[in-house]
Amino acid sequence: MSISEDRKELDSYINERVDIDSVASFKGNEHIVKLKLKFDIEKIRKSLDDIKAGAEFKTAASGFHAIAMTKRKDSSVDSDKDLVGRYYTRVDESYKEVAKDELVDEASFCELVDIFKGTYFETIYDELSARYPIGRVRILEKDSFNCNSWHRDPEPRIHIPIYTNPGALFIVNHHCTHLPADGSVYFTDTRGYHTALNGGFKPRTHLVATLAYPEYKP
Repeated sequence: MSISEDRKELDSYINERVDIDSVASFKGNEHIVKLKLKFDIEKIRKSLDDIKAGAEFKTAASGFHAIAMTKRKDSSVDSDKDLVGRYYTRVDESYKEVAKDELVDEASFCELVDIFKGTYFETIYDELSARYPIGRVRILEKDSFNCNSWHRDPEPRIHIPIYTNPGALFIVNHHCTHLPADGSVYFTDTRGYHTALNGGFKPRTHLVATLAYPEYKP
């Protein structure tokens, strides 16, 4: 192409309208789906505030904190590796995939942690469990200006945003979207490569439930 053709091509992009509005809303695809189920966000937030008075977030990774909501039957939360589990990633320019951490038997996490009993979170857990095979459930808090590793999980997840901001984004494969905290429930197919980032000025808090299906093996 000539210089004038190259300039004309670039001008065609420059003259396009830039979308600065829809990025503050949810835009799904087959990897990130808003489900029909919905909960009362104010009840969720009130329950979380009450729980935080008696429980502390544990740091699961840099800038990433968690409170376990389920545990293995007849086990203590502290004795279980309930905050981390198997994931797959590519660590260098060879692009070779490697497995990290131990594979977790998600179905064994079938008991609600005591501090969540009698709260609105128990209602949420009961409603989710009545519909889907639920494994580990955690309340996950991400610091501002923080990003997860680029990885894939053995199983998909359900997300219920509790506190968020427009700079908090979820990315699966090549699809990126914001998940508003309005009580909505989202299916996230984290069997694909994904990350969560918080580019906002306040922490982002989600309820995250693992769907206890057999491990996905591509």
